[in-house]
Amino acid sequence: MRQQTAFIPTMREMPADAEAVSHQLLVKGGFIRQLSAGVYSFLPLGRRVLRNVERIVREEMERTGAQEVLLPAMQPADLWRESGRYDVYGPELVRLRDRGDREIVLGPTHEEVITQLVGQEISTYRKLPVTLFQIQTKFRDERRPRFGLLRCREFVMKDAYSFAADWESLDAAYRAMYDAYHRIFARCGLAFRAVEADAGAIGGEGGTHEFMAIAASGEDDVVTCSHCDYAANMEKAVGRGTNASLKASADKADAAESVPDAEKFHTPNLRSIEDLVAGLGIGGNELIKTLIYMADGSPVAVLVRGDRSLNETKVKNALNAVELELADSETVLEITGAATGFAGPVSLRIPLLVDLEVAAMRSGVAGANETDFHVRHVVPGRDFTLEKAGDYRNAEEGEACPNCEAGSLRVIRGIEIGHVFKLGTKYSEKLNARFTDAAGVSHPFIMGCYGIGVTRLLSAVIEQRHDENGMLWPAELAPFQVHIIPVSHQDEAQMEAANELYEQLREGGIEALLDDRGERLGVKLKDADLIGIPIRIVIGKGIAEGQVEWKERGSGEPAVRMALADAGEAVRNKLKNR
Repeated sequence: MRQQTAFIPTMREMPADAEAVSHQLLVKGGFIRQLSAGVYSFLPLGRRVLRNVERIVREEMERTGAQEVLLPAMQPADLWRESGRYDVYGPELVRLRDRGDREIVLGPTHEEVITQLVGQEISTYRKLPVTLFQIQTKFRDERRPRFGLLRCREFVMKDAYSFAADWESLDAAYRAMYDAYHRIFARCGLAFRAVEADAGAIGGEGGTHEFMAIAASGEDDVVTCSHCDYAANMEKAVGRGTNASLKASADKADAAESVPDAEKFHTPNLRSIEDLVAGLGIGGNELIKTLIYMADGSPVAVLVRGDRSLNETKVKNALNAVELELADSETVLEITGAATGFAGPVSLRIPLLVDLEVAAMRSGVAGANETDFHVRHVVPGRDFTLEKAGDYRNAEEGEACPNCEAGSLRVIRGIEIGHVFKLGTKYSEKLNARFTDAAGVSHPFIMGCYGIGVTRLLSAVIEQRHDENGMLWPAELAPFQVHIIPVSHQDEAQMEAANELYEQLREGGIEALLDDRGERLGVKLKDADLIGIPIRIVIGKGIAEGQVEWKERGSGEPAVRMALADAGEAVRNKLKNR
């Protein structure tokens, strides 16, 4: 492409409304433009990068034997009601009606559609297993779109779906996709981790992993081990203390006999954990924190140690709840008889979810369900039930790893770029998608689901690969592989050499951008840094001796001189070795 006629509207100023670095650079570099909140147009440079991502995804999907389809974005709402997800998905599901007053949703995902399709077309085990994938525009009515392509209302995803007759075949499909994802993200130049994950609204009956691009700007906490390969998102992570608490709670029954009876005492104005620690001179690990929640409209109390934070996703999963929110002060007063800050488990007449660390405590201090009072010598299992004990807290930095003896947990930030699920029969049962086995017996398909945020990948790459001057695209994703820059478009020798190299590279299948604009060299180099093409060849006065300048974007190395006659071969060798 010749830059003189290319549609590359770069900007000199940083966009004021762009928070994330990737958002700033994609707009400033002329890759995307916002149409409305969370909705973006891809300009030629952005579309070229997006096409490269799609090419990598297609190649690796087809390498697994998956076959590409294209499914409708418009889906009947009744299909979502049949699967049970119409209400579960909540207000993020885009709903509309056609002229016949039939309700339609714009698909944020395609489990229902693909399950119905395969259920109609495959009826026998002889056609299994099969994996189908698509690269398709999705829609999600985000309450607060932000960070450019990282949280959009309209975006491109790759989603694949496997259908099998047994769990062994599902395991094989899952492993094939898991391995393919590693290849895809490595080819995109990303530093990433596969982490144990929560299935969320997609659900399922088996394992699930998220693929997280490591980035300080990420919205998700990722818990990793300093020594082994343990990794989980915060919604699934556990520390070794949680596992140890299982044994401790089982072994402490006799110890409760030596603890005095629970005793109420006056604690005026000591509401928060910080107030209690300072006022009573005890550690947060000696306090039992009681949090009142409303789960699908019904009250529930969750108990964690005072020095821990509660994980709402773990609580929702334990209750199989769709909605979970902290009770307001009026509700807390109605349930406990006390102001917020004085709730406790003793004599509380709502369900209690008790974190395993609380269950393992010999005794502790808790709220008395009376304003300005707490209770000491509270013994879990003696003074309140442990019927619903479980892991309800966040793992924390520095805790011992649950998988190895040598490691400790670290919390890092990540951007979710892919997710793989073992769905089992969650959708095939509800949508009556079945096949017959060799004996003629009918069974629901055993399914897997595998997604990649294609547009989101662009932002994830930039969050990891940029400097103060612009983007640092890896060769496989870059909009062009080589940027040819003649110093002066009025110098005939420079322009002749630039055109000669440009045509040579094009004929060799290498995509080059020729900056033939009548701009000053400083402007050209600033735009080149911003756009981030991996190889830059500057043609200046040295062309009189047949010399050009070669520089690799982001290498930190100074430009080197080489013969124009060698430049084409040098490009081919460099790209071949990447």
